[in-house]
Amino acid sequence: MFDLSHPFFKPLWTRVVIAAGLDIWAIFEFATLELFWGILFGALGIWCTWQFFFTDRFADSENGDGES
Repeated sequence: MFDLSHPFFKPLWTRVVIAAGLDIWAIFEFATLELFWGILFGALGIWCTWQFFFTDRFADSENGDGES
């Protein structure tokens, strides 16, 4: 669906902003009683958080070894 290994997502701050933005938007949707959109954005936030921070997708670029 989305190519999360794209170089756009390599900087840490980009991944943090995207994951936090999705989670914050899900909280907003739940607060306004929009359950469908809250579940949708919450699931996307959880999925992006998992892919960005708990897989080794960007581990080689953060070690600073210079190899790709």
